[in-house]
Amino acid sequence: MTLALAADADMGGDRSSRRRHRAVLALCALNFFMADVQAGIGPFLGVFLQRHGWQTGPIGSVMTAGGIAGMLAAIPAGAFIDHTRRKRLVVIVTGLCTVLASFLLLLSQSAIVVTLSQLATAVAGAAIGPAMAGMTLGIVRQKGFNAQMGRNQAWNHAGNMAGAGLSGWFGWRFGLPAIFFLSAAFGVLAIASVLAVPETSIDHRAARGLEDGTDHDSGTRAEGLRSFLHHKPLLVLAVCLCCFHLGNAAMLPLYGMAVVSAGKGDPAMFTATTVVVAQAVMIVVSLLAMRLAARRGYWIVLLVSFAALPLRGVLAGSFIQHWGVWPVQMLDGIGAGLQSVAVPGLVARLLRGTGRVNVGLGMVMTAQGVGAGLSPALGGWLAEALGYSSAFYTLGCIAVPSLLLWIGFGATVRAASRNAA
Repeated sequence: MTLALAADADMGGDRSSRRRHRAVLALCALNFFMADVQAGIGPFLGVFLQRHGWQTGPIGSVMTAGGIAGMLAAIPAGAFIDHTRRKRLVVIVTGLCTVLASFLLLLSQSAIVVTLSQLATAVAGAAIGPAMAGMTLGIVRQKGFNAQMGRNQAWNHAGNMAGAGLSGWFGWRFGLPAIFFLSAAFGVLAIASVLAVPETSIDHRAARGLEDGTDHDSGTRAEGLRSFLHHKPLLVLAVCLCCFHLGNAAMLPLYGMAVVSAGKGDPAMFTATTVVVAQAVMIVVSLLAMRLAARRGYWIVLLVSFAALPLRGVLAGSFIQHWGVWPVQMLDGIGAGLQSVAVPGLVARLLRGTGRVNVGLGMVMTAQGVGAGLSPALGGWLAEALGYSSAFYTLGCIAVPSLLLWIGFGATVRAASRNAA
């Protein structure tokens, strides 16, 4: 009988292992297809509206409206992800909302319709990030989170690259509206991928940072939201990301508009190239980031990411040429690729055992959203008033405080990360 029980236990372990392996594969597929759904028309929005008579200032303002909406939704979205046991459904609904909101732009390019579309896309995007991170943490736990986030982001960047390349070709061959239909096709495949994640493979307590004995019987409870106000390393990270994205978010669409308006590139193909170059670099950087973080810690990974942006601003302002997309977007790939792995990994490390990992991630995304939301309007009006080159130089300088602040509080962040580990 003992042998029979041992055999049953082994079979149960095998089933659990197979279920987790299936969930990890589905996560990779989900990150690949959801990447294009999240981006949607986003990278092409500037040139799309420019072709319909919009100026750079109003284009930047409508992007900022979406950024503000995403910023306001990030913390409530993170709290909801911590609370809900239907994380798969959240990903499905937000993906559908993003695709439908993008299709609104085909019906009308009026200011109200474009603004509503960007608001809906931003709110949906605010929920997708914590939902994906929560599902990953619930499947692989803290021990496997760093490595799996690296794989997730590599597949996500590969999806962005494939989506942008196909969008550029379809836009060049059939016109910009074809991009919307490609995004819808990716959306169907993303839904199929998330449904392939076994519901039983997600530990919803581990997904919010409670595991290894932190169960209900031990009396451990999720920390209150006010505790974040006294968490210095998390606040430093949030402020640094805010400054970084204030300078970074406007550069990709602004550089595309600068080159296209100078008559040095096809709207669809050049915009696709800006995305493809950055995402190709991000694939490699994401895989390297998880190894660098494991060996040297998250602080050094984020230090390199912050240092990439000022140099990017100098290059973008100096070389508004078709070939300039290579150095400019390679630096974008380094900065954003490192952050895509290091930020959720560091937040999960710092908030381990609090039960508020996804709320904390939402808080950091809110700060990031403040910078990213204001950046397009700032960049757009700077370009309209001073020219594209001055706009790029200014955006690069704005990111310098994030680098200085991260260095100044380096000892605090490193100590907190070691203690949490």
